[in-house]
Amino acid sequence: MAVSFSATAKAEICRAFPSRRCCALAQCFGILLFCNSFSADGIRIITESRELAQTLPKLFKKAFSVQFDIVPEGETAAKMVFQITDKEKISQIMAAYGFNPTDTLALNVNLAVVEEECCKASFLRGAFLSGGSVTDPAKGYHIEITTTHGAVARQTYALMEEVLGFYPKTAVRVGTQVLYLKQSEQISDLLTYLGAPVAAMGIMEARLEKELNNKVNRRCNCDDANTSKVVEAAQEQLAAIRILRERGQFENLPKKLQQAMVARENNPESSLTELAAMMEPPITKPAMNHRLKKLVELSKEAAI
Repeated sequence: MAVSFSATAKAEICRAFPSRRCCALAQCFGILLFCNSFSADGIRIITESRELAQTLPKLFKKAFSVQFDIVPEGETAAKMVFQITDKEKISQIMAAYGFNPTDTLALNVNLAVVEEECCKASFLRGAFLSGGSVTDPAKGYHIEITTTHGAVARQTYALMEEVLGFYPKTAVRVGTQVLYLKQSEQISDLLTYLGAPVAAMGIMEARLEKELNNKVNRRCNCDDANTSKVVEAAQEQLAAIRILRERGQFENLPKKLQQAMVARENNPESSLTELAAMMEPPITKPAMNHRLKKLVELSKEAAI
């Protein structure tokens, strides 16, 4: 089964394991706020990424010194589920982010957790790993992260503008808040920031390839159009020459026009530049064009 571009990008990001505990906390925070369920009743993270599945246990151990209560039995399933159901573990994790599980929980981004620059990157890395996806650039330019928490989406929106210098677009999709980008440069910048420069390069390579193909297509279309015009003009000139021949006008033409007439008759597919070089003495392309146009005008007069 082919690996998707999104899965490849996530695998690359997972290789950048946080060296500091504060960054591990921030990355787990991003994962939890954008995962399937994070509440006093339990934590549930579902992923299709094999690399994230391998990273999650190590990440939670570094951040909280806890283990998941339920883990996938193997990596053969398309979707792997990680759960924490133990109340003490949940309380410990929530306390690390300033949440009180005994209160009505309204999730938000605790800015103290993402105060450092390295922690901002780790948080967004976790958000993308948990709730994000990126489209194969061969098909289009689109990257997004989704969450069910409105406040989290708004605060992440502001955080992305702070660290990246541009705002994501927003949408609501079946009760979820979506932050997304559609410009190739911005997607590339975000992937680089998250720790996936190879995937970012893939975005730019796809863009350059599309631009090159578009230029080639435009050039081919232009060449085809020019070729059609040349063929149409030659057919008109040959028709004019036939009329002049039928009317016995050849001998009455100036020598320069006779030369042009014979050259076109004998070389119906030649370009103006090629015909101009056949003249004695050789002339310029505009001069050759002028002579042929004159033949067309004379044929119209002769046909009256």
